[in-house]
Amino acid sequence: MAKIGSVAVFCGAQPGHRAIYRASATALGQGLAEAGMRLVYGGGRIGLMGAVADGALAAGGEVIGVIPDFLRQQEVAHGEVAELIVTETMHERKRIMFDMADAFVTMPGGIGTYDETMEIVTWRQLKLHDKPILLCNVEGSAEPLVAALEAAITWGFAKAEIRRLYEVVEGVPALLEKLGSLSAVPGGASNLV
Repeated sequence: MAKIGSVAVFCGAQPGHRAIYRASATALGQGLAEAGMRLVYGGGRIGLMGAVADGALAAGGEVIGVIPDFLRQQEVAHGEVAELIVTETMHERKRIMFDMADAFVTMPGGIGTYDETMEIVTWRQLKLHDKPILLCNVEGSAEPLVAALEAAITWGFAKAEIRRLYEVVEGVPALLEKLGSLSAVPGGASNLV
């Protein structure tokens, strides 16, 4: 099977309160570039989104940004990416990122990051895809998201099998190692809207 060639990264448009978040996003972008993996991300130049793109660009990587027009108009789009795809809606953005990715990585972020992650996990639960989903735990950053998923199990709203839909990986070095060991899954999700 083919190796992972393209990774969609979900992360914050804000930098967070701790320097480790930005450093980890930069290191992820650099590591993806050094591994020959294309970065597909939300297209922003600010926050952790900007840091992951800058890290990949500085290491000579291919970076594709996908951004809705209303955010581009607010001047948050990254001007140095190889390709900037401008969409009409957030839903179109997520679909394009899905289509371009062999795997998904969630870094620290806010409700937009949670939204993107929950949707891609839900699509996998519905058997619309079987692409790997990795949650990078940067000093506890993945714990609130995992707690929400665990609460759904505890309260009887999800089966314990949902735990197999994603994997929590401790820090960027382990995450890059894990990505390097994975294979791309052929096909996509033809039933997505």
